Amino acid sequence: MFSQTKKKDTIKEEAIKAVNIYKKNFKEILPAQILQGEELERLSSHSVADALRYFSGVQIKDYGGMGGLKTVNIRSMGSQHVGVFYDGIQLGNAQNGLVDLGRYSLDDLEEISLYNGQKSEIFQPAKDFGASGSIYLQPKTPVFTGNKKTNLLIRAKSASIDLFNPSFRLEQKISKRISASVSAEFLQSDGLYKFYYGRKNPDGSVAADTISKRYDSDIKAKRFETALNGTLNNGSWNIRGYGYISNRGIPAPIVKYRFKARGARMRDENYFVQANFRKKLFPKFETQLKAKFAYDYTYFNDTVLSQAQYPAKNTYIQREVYFSSSNIYTINSNWDVSVSGDFQYNNLDADLRDFSYPTRYTTLVALATTYQWNRLKFLGSLLGSFTSEDVKMNFKADDRREWTPAFFISYQPVSIPELTLRAFYKNIFRLPTFNDLYYTSVGNTFLRPEFTHQYDLGFTYQKKYDKSLFKGLYIKVDGYYNRVTDKIVAIPTTNMFRWMMLNLGKVEIIGADVNVQTEMMLGAVKVRPLLSYTYQSAKDKTINDGPGPKTETYYGQQIPYTPRHSASFTLMADYKDWSFNYSTIYVGERYDGQQDNIRFNYIQPWYTHDLSVQRKFSLSGHPFKINLEMNNVFNQYYDVVKNYPMPGRNFRLTLNFTL
Repeated sequence: MFSQTKKKDTIKEEAIKAVNIYKKNFKEILPAQILQGEELERLSSHSVADALRYFSGVQIKDYGGMGGLKTVNIRSMGSQHVGVFYDGIQLGNAQNGLVDLGRYSLDDLEEISLYNGQKSEIFQPAKDFGASGSIYLQPKTPVFTGNKKTNLLIRAKSASIDLFNPSFRLEQKISKRISASVSAEFLQSDGLYKFYYGRKNPDGSVAADTISKRYDSDIKAKRFETALNGTLNNGSWNIRGYGYISNRGIPAPIVKYRFKARGARMRDENYFVQANFRKKLFPKFETQLKAKFAYDYTYFNDTVLSQAQYPAKNTYIQREVYFSSSNIYTINSNWDVSVSGDFQYNNLDADLRDFSYPTRYTTLVALATTYQWNRLKFLGSLLGSFTSEDVKMNFKADDRREWTPAFFISYQPVSIPELTLRAFYKNIFRLPTFNDLYYTSVGNTFLRPEFTHQYDLGFTYQKKYDKSLFKGLYIKVDGYYNRVTDKIVAIPTTNMFRWMMLNLGKVEIIGADVNVQTEMMLGAVKVRPLLSYTYQSAKDKTINDGPGPKTETYYGQQIPYTPRHSASFTLMADYKDWSFNYSTIYVGERYDGQQDNIRFNYIQPWYTHDLSVQRKFSLSGHPFKINLEMNNVFNQYYDVVKNYPMPGRNFRLTLNFTL
């Protein structure tokens, strides 16, 4: 079930024995949108990007197929403003600021949560205060029942797009305080699927109307992960290693009847090792240490050089080192204060001509406090960001020092205890990426940081009913206003790995998010309908200060790829060992990256309907589960990004066996 609040501080006793889940009540102010547990398996989702489509306020850019890039944008502020955290530490990409969510499988995840503004905790690293919106991916923690010391889950998936996807997860209880887990996954697909190509001329006449095949979205990928978890007296620790290796086709845009394979090839290797240590040193003082080292290798080859104006065949290597110290002190039962300090080192090598070989040093300091007075809760934070950069050649960007505040408040009326009112303001910025600043012939070292001002006002109503039919109701509504200055938009040019930076100057976003869910019992059948709706008016309000017209033709128009209306509806039903899931997603009309909202740039609305049925068995005393999915039931042909067609109707079979 979609849960809009964090899990409570206490969990199953077995989990406490396996790993320390010691948590403090942080008096949460902003509820999160959460997908967790079995529902992650039931939704027709393969990757994290697929699952996030069911959250309100989210836009996913999907360039098609298994190998296509998949990024997320929250409330139209840009993908680089979204912090993605894996097991509590941010996934980084200093090169272009994008995290490809297609790389992260749902199989090993216990929970996905999305926060607007920031997580309303103060006992967290300084980086957690530094994004306009945050996505937290929480890997599974070993849980052992009774005297069991070993858990083994074997999973196999097959799909009509020639998908072969086996995986396993092994959990071992080493001692009363230590447990370990190892998981691995292999994914292979030829990426072939049919698509419809239809285009109209500016005068409305038909320019193209045909069905063809997608050829350049194949992928072969391996993922492996291992973790060691331990508990201490009033504390915990864990070490995690992660690796992802892939060789994939990067889909090219479908233009001018060029349907055959003509995209690029990319080989990438992504590794990281991270550690976390947390301990309550004194009754009122707790500390947390985090560290990470990441290494990313990418080889990109434009396979059809004659069709690229600027052919590419390059190697990129990124390195990241990260350290964090967070400390919280409890003044009294209603008042906490914290201070956090982070240091991060980023380096980028590339075999480009006249490349700058940049290195960035980032220091972050966060001061925060939370206070509760009766039914009123308040959280305030102040983040200091200090960066400096070195280059081996060419000019370097200036050093930067910024202080950015955030304020959150909530109130629960005495007369209506089921109702919670809330509001927040946050000011934050994101630095230009290495590509923005230093990419040969494209980068501009004089780019300014991109600032956002976020204002939010909303309420949550949650009530349980002791009735045979109607069990509960949850409503969450938010209205918001975001102002982005010096906005930088990255769009692909001649190929998927070469980007052109557009500075829109100023964007104003007015929007609303609505989430409604309930639970009913129809005899022995449990039914859970879930609805999410988003309205966004995101307009370019740039005024030119230089010579020429003060405004462009697209002034006041909707920015690229932002629909005014989008929604999702999910219906889950459970009867004994059977489960049924229906979901539909609707995305309204948009305009592509050419900025002007004219007929030629128009992208029509799209919707999909997905069905799945699941049955649980007992096989030789061990749990066995089979899941059959039919995605895009009505075989709609659509583009999420113009000229990057998505698959039509497809099927997937998943088998799960637990020892």
